[in-house]
Amino acid sequence: MSEVRVLGVAGSPFSRRVELALRLKGIPYVYKEEDLLRKSKLLLECNPVYKKVPVLVHGGNAVAESLVILEYIEDTWTAGYHLLPEDPLERAKARFLAKFIDEKCLPAVWMSCWSEGETQKNFIEESKEHLCILEGELKGKKFFGGESIGIADIAANFLTIWVDVLQEIAGLCIISEDTHPVVWRWAREFLKSDVVKECTPKREKLLSMFQAQKDSKMAK
Repeated sequence: MSEVRVLGVAGSPFSRRVELALRLKGIPYVYKEEDLLRKSKLLLECNPVYKKVPVLVHGGNAVAESLVILEYIEDTWTAGYHLLPEDPLERAKARFLAKFIDEKCLPAVWMSCWSEGETQKNFIEESKEHLCILEGELKGKKFFGGESIGIADIAANFLTIWVDVLQEIAGLCIISEDTHPVVWRWAREFLKSDVVKECTPKREKLLSMFQAQKDSKMAK
């Protein structure tokens, strides 16, 4: 088997998505921590377009963007654990949901925690709408993928410890047992997985990282 390398940042939910997918499939890999303020030559060579993590390097070829990487992993290592259903229609639905989470839900929740005033109110309302859609998708299911963690669950990893920490720093309550109980229960179930635990940063480190970012922003 060709060596698999992951270029990432420990606190990034996008990097952690890739590690989680590899671990679920039992694929050994070498992890390289990147400093985004001093981007390595390897990172710039592997992702010259966006110049960001995560990047998967396999067989000398580089694949960038976390959702693209998840699909590559699923298509390359077809035996064992599956991130996508076998049925073509269900596969399409899972891909659509993962993209919705990535492009709509996550940005709205993120900006709810980092904006202020009327802009923040608008993002909070948008977040509520998107989270209600996710609640509907989860009804009657343990995970978005059914009884096992799938691509949409991996895409939604940000809605667990990352959101928990950001809510504390911002003094907000976007996801809780009262506001969105189905998503809240999903997050707790997701974090119970031993493989997920291996790919989830320590809360204290995330809190320190995001607090430093906020302090820097306030200072400016």
